[in-house]
Amino acid sequence: MLGHCAITAMFGGKRIELRMSVVLGIDGGGTRTRASLVDGENVLAFAENGSIKRLRVGPEKAEVNLRWLLNEVYRQSGVKDVVAASAGVASASMPGVAKWIQDVLAEYGVTRAEVVGDEVIALDAAFKGGPGILQIAGTGSNCIGRTADEKRECAGGWSSRLGDEGSGYWIGLHAVRSALKAYDRDEPTKVLDTVGKLWGTSTIEELVNLGDSTPGPDFAALAPAINQLAEAGDKVAMGVLQQAAADLVDSVLLVREKIRRKHGVTDEVPVAWIGSVIGKSRLVREPFFAGLRAAAPNMPVRESEVAGIEGAVWRAQRLADKA
Repeated sequence: MLGHCAITAMFGGKRIELRMSVVLGIDGGGTRTRASLVDGENVLAFAENGSIKRLRVGPEKAEVNLRWLLNEVYRQSGVKDVVAASAGVASASMPGVAKWIQDVLAEYGVTRAEVVGDEVIALDAAFKGGPGILQIAGTGSNCIGRTADEKRECAGGWSSRLGDEGSGYWIGLHAVRSALKAYDRDEPTKVLDTVGKLWGTSTIEELVNLGDSTPGPDFAALAPAINQLAEAGDKVAMGVLQQAAADLVDSVLLVREKIRRKHGVTDEVPVAWIGSVIGKSRLVREPFFAGLRAAAPNMPVRESEVAGIEGAVWRAQRLADKA
């Protein structure tokens, strides 16, 4: 076992000794997965690959993506065994997901492992076990808050069909829905033409049939194009992004209210965020920040995006300390 022994390695042209309390962090979102092997402050390896969310890519592809990541970080680092691993994965609570990942990690010499939701590692990336509210807005959306005594409250995250307001999937789906209403009213929009080109459909009937099919197209992949149309002034696209921002603000404020009402918290707790919808869309990000400032002027809001992988590593290091 290399887990606790010392080895030497080259970093930046210098030979250093590693005590080898090596831990593994995995951030498995709906679109991509990141993995990092860390020894103390030293990042030994980092790799990125496709999603390991089974509901999104299927069990076989998820397995391939996970094993490729592990092979790559082990190849980069030369490490053969790992003290502890924390994997934050979208849909971690789905039957069989946690056991599947833990079984794979055991094959790769991981001594102790946990599998939690990707919102959990993002929360710890922002607040390192402390109180705070995290708004997730990527492929899906979810808001999770935690008090100083580790009580949790949530809002949203009810899946792409039943919720996930303000997410990339929601933006794509509701842009098409709103554009179809505009079509009925003879109101101008370029949304349907743009979606048709992306989906390879030549008529509105083909577009509707594809959009209504099962399992159907990837609505989240439409979000960047909808953002571009909104930036160009398309009213339908702009309206969808405005509603997405409003929904994300409402989600944070709901969690804030639940923390106050149910747990007697009177001090403001800080807010952080993660996800490409806020990170890459100015027309969502700016009203999101403005809405929070208007509703709760004294509530600290982090300006920069959280890196979920940092929370996974932090949790893995805590898990290693218990070994």
